[in-house]
Amino acid sequence: MSNIPNYLQDAKNLLTKDGFATSDVWYHGTSSALVSSIETHGLKRSGDTAMKQAAKGTMATIGNSYTESIEPVFLTQSKQLAYFWAEQTVRERGVRIEGEETPVVFAVKLPKELNVNVQPDVGAATLLMVTEGELYMDYLAKIYQEGSAGVLDIDLMKANRIEYLNKLGMAYIDTDIDAEFVSLVSIQT
Repeated sequence: MSNIPNYLQDAKNLLTKDGFATSDVWYHGTSSALVSSIETHGLKRSGDTAMKQAAKGTMATIGNSYTESIEPVFLTQSKQLAYFWAEQTVRERGVRIEGEETPVVFAVKLPKELNVNVQPDVGAATLLMVTEGELYMDYLAKIYQEGSAGVLDIDLMKANRIEYLNKLGMAYIDTDIDAEFVSLVSIQT
């Protein structure tokens, strides 16, 4: 994994023996190419239209149809974990879209009425089936080892819902998030 900027390294501070602490501030990692759109329109479910168009074009080229699905907005309680997923987004976009992109992290401060809708991402059980998931689990294991939380101990297929949030730092909200609740995390933050 690349070097994570110091100002985003918060995982050790959030990690306890029970997992990652939560609050009303969440984080979302993505590509720098999407900053302007997110600052204007907020975080939209399945909001990367360029990637959807690229996938649609690829499927048309090989003669298959493309069924668009609506994914929720993925969140985590750690800037550092969000950065990991931002790197994955940049990597995925780089395969289909030309241009210089870098990982960025957005802070999402939700009002109480929206914050209660944040759910543990139990879909993370599929992590074992994809390379990015294996990389993430290795990355998390290192964070646990470097911190004072001990060993990451979770059976993804049998874990309780809340363990996906607490132990893995994986959550989502199945609604669009207005721009007023979203801000780019920078060195000054």
